[in-house]
Amino acid sequence: MKIVFMGTPDFALPSLKKINESKHTLEAVVTAPDKERGRGKLISSTPIKEYAVNNNLKVFTPEQLNDSKFISELIEIKPDLIVVVAFRILPREVYRIPRLGTFNLHGSLLPKYRGAAPIQWSLIKGETKTGVTIFFLEDKVDTGNVILKREVEILPEDNFGSLHDKMMVIGADAVMDTIQMIEAGNYSLEIQDNTKASSAPKITKELCKINFADSVRNIHNLIRGLAPYPGALFTLNGKNYKIYGSTYIEMNCDEFVQMKIIGGAEIKKILINEFECELIHSKSEIFIKNKNGILQILDIQPEGRRRMKVTDFLRGYSL
Repeated sequence: MKIVFMGTPDFALPSLKKINESKHTLEAVVTAPDKERGRGKLISSTPIKEYAVNNNLKVFTPEQLNDSKFISELIEIKPDLIVVVAFRILPREVYRIPRLGTFNLHGSLLPKYRGAAPIQWSLIKGETKTGVTIFFLEDKVDTGNVILKREVEILPEDNFGSLHDKMMVIGADAVMDTIQMIEAGNYSLEIQDNTKASSAPKITKELCKINFADSVRNIHNLIRGLAPYPGALFTLNGKNYKIYGSTYIEMNCDEFVQMKIIGGAEIKKILINEFECELIHSKSEIFIKNKNGILQILDIQPEGRRRMKVTDFLRGYSL
């Protein structure tokens, strides 16, 4: 089959590679335009464009997806199928071009977690199971008829980074299976139940701020969902601290505190975002206690410094 692939970040790379190495003809790759990235504001390409250029694939980087020249070029290709993985919202004029349709790989078990950040939100909400869904595109985002689903277990030690990496590999296999099903005409469609839908909006700076009035379980899940990027943070004494690893205690908290004090830990009251907590720290551990439990900080990044284990942090810094 003649295929056009659309994607931007690392998450899309395994899918692109599998298609390129398959029996199918990868007619073109569509990705985001080059832009300034990083602190140095150097012009760089997306991971998808870099792969396409290195493999002598035709690349489109349209600023606007409804651009008439871009649409005309796609029509001239006459693709059988468009495959979308982690890309922008396509206009109807684009996704209706292929004779066999356009499908999208989404990082959740739809209709749960429709939106830009499904992997992060599955962790933030404390899910123990997620998956990937492949569906045909329709006008409303993430609402199309489902072709295939694959479940993924969320382990207690998973964070956004580890879950992302597992799902992009599973997703690539699902993409290839879907292509084969469509080519053979051997598939059935499942209509999404909109009454079971939930949203996964874009991660904002405001969301990254830890609310210590929340339960320690929820705080821990927020940290997991934002690690290793962009990182959950709190402000103490005018300085920002990002937290990338944690654990928590909800039972027998007073007994735990007494045990730590007997062991030589110090305890003092602190205000984090105007919420009173207790800071418990020893030479190698940091705990923050609120009315709901105790959060242990394992990985921390002080403002203007590198990320480090708490044991390393406590050798030269203090909260």
